[in-house]
Amino acid sequence: MNYISTRNNSKKVSFEHVFLKGLSEEGGLFIPEKLKKFNNKELKELSNLNYKNLALSIIKIFTGNFISELDLKKLIYKSYSNFREDNVVKVNKFNQNYLLELYHGPTLAFKDVAMQLIGNFYEYYLKKNSKKINIVVATSGDTGAAAIDAIRGKKNINIFVLHPNNKISSIQRKLMTTTEDENVFNLAINGNFDDCQNLVKSMFSDISFSNSINMSGVNSINWARIVAQTVYYFYSYFQIGKENLSYSVPTGNFGDVYAGYVAKQMGLPIDKLIVATNQNDILHRAISNGDYNSKKVEETISPSMDIQVASNFERLLYDLYSKNSEKVKSIMMSIKDNSFSIQRDELKKLQSDFISERLDENEILNTIKDFYEKFNIIIDPHTAIGVGAVKKLDISEAVILATAHPCKFPIAIDKAISKTEKLPGSIDYIHNKEEKFEVISNDLKKVKNYIINSI
Repeated sequence: MNYISTRNNSKKVSFEHVFLKGLSEEGGLFIPEKLKKFNNKELKELSNLNYKNLALSIIKIFTGNFISELDLKKLIYKSYSNFREDNVVKVNKFNQNYLLELYHGPTLAFKDVAMQLIGNFYEYYLKKNSKKINIVVATSGDTGAAAIDAIRGKKNINIFVLHPNNKISSIQRKLMTTTEDENVFNLAINGNFDDCQNLVKSMFSDISFSNSINMSGVNSINWARIVAQTVYYFYSYFQIGKENLSYSVPTGNFGDVYAGYVAKQMGLPIDKLIVATNQNDILHRAISNGDYNSKKVEETISPSMDIQVASNFERLLYDLYSKNSEKVKSIMMSIKDNSFSIQRDELKKLQSDFISERLDENEILNTIKDFYEKFNIIIDPHTAIGVGAVKKLDISEAVILATAHPCKFPIAIDKAISKTEKLPGSIDYIHNKEEKFEVISNDLKKVKNYIINSI
């Protein structure tokens, strides 16, 4: 399979290039030149597989000659050996809808599903090639912990994680900052997530700098993340066994819901993809009326979604604007200038696959409370947004992605139902360990110097 950039579709590259670089030289995002579409017979065969073998069947389509099928199978089984569910994820039914629990990995968030695999991809690559890699990643809360757990202690690889200082939950932070491995570096940036993400993008775009440190990235802009996340759409759809299910996805950076879009493009008969946002609602505004102009980021009780510019939305724009990479390049300049609106024809195309809804803080708390009273299940604030969106849109037979364990957000849960969920015993140790992180201003030069001096 060949890959192209959303900002230059004339240059073709391999999966290995896409995986290691994350971002193209033009600043665009990598996508396959062409997606495989499963027919009904193939979907039926896939539906009989357990999660790990399903992952193998889907992921091998994308990896080309990067890894043999036998090695890929070993790597997938190794990646999911430390999940608390044998089949990695779990489907729970409530009323006419379903919860897809994605938080059974080591850091209690859906990011583990892709990140454990990516960590082992890096290890596999570095064993075959005598190189050193420096991963730089921005996090709005969960990505950092998942990336650190997947990379820590591995040889010839360092990881630098940028999180917004004092703008993620204490549990999210401690899952990152209590790691003792010497190849892990935590940077608390005085700014918001968008600032962290812009710093990382700027470092990638500085070819001289990124090449000098052999920089790689594991944010959701990395195509390998998207591929790994498509698997649980297929798996849950097959487990439920009903046609034309809709999926409600708590959405910040558009990566998780874009994975659902890829699954649909590959032939999975999903009905609608519901983009569920908090009051940082640029994606809801874009999908409902074409308004893609960013506003000031507001701090909320769902910090992983406190984002205005959703990086992965660029991949969808490429499809909406007839795969015209020059047009996408122009659009991204308009977005940078905060002056972009989706035109009527493209908006109509967008709405054929996506619908959206937003919840404010009170609605999130009330959803957590209502869900607990009805079903005796505690959901985290991000999952609550997915649940609340389905209720507001009055949709039945929807799958809501439960993206994080509620114990990661004790303040919000306590506020909603006057109780908290305990951390699983395997990670309870973080309460008593010393934290290790550097507070740095939102300054590209200072961040670069920190990285260079740490390597």
